[in-house]
Amino acid sequence: MVVIELPWPPSVNTMWRTPRTGPLAGRTMLSKEGRDYRKAVEQAVMLQCVPKVGDAKVAVDIEVRMPDKRRRDLDNLPKAVLDGLTHAALWHDDSQIDDLRVWRSDRMGGCLVVKVRELSLPQGCLVEDEADADAF
Repeated sequence: MVVIELPWPPSVNTMWRTPRTGPLAGRTMLSKEGRDYRKAVEQAVMLQCVPKVGDAKVAVDIEVRMPDKRRRDLDNLPKAVLDGLTHAALWHDDSQIDDLRVWRSDRMGGCLVVKVRELSLPQGCLVEDEADADAF
């Protein structure tokens, strides 16, 4: 299992920008806040010596430690985190995530504790032929 502590992410609303004028008008792009967060995630992965999971199917558990007592929606957090971990090459693509849990911790701290584990066949599970085994 991989465990990594990440900084508080930008909201989805500040992560992306769509210019209204100029040569890039109408194109959705990563904002400065989004680029900065990606760099911070990449640094955290490197500094915490996080092993890569390659192309394995994974389960991701995100413990959310709120920065303060304001009300926040949990569904606003995973996109920046998962994209940042993809950019940091923890996995090849976040489509490898088959199980995702995001939960609010009683602990404060303004950070996220992300646990990633590879999924495998459950113990005692029998696969009838090798073609089915490749699906796992």
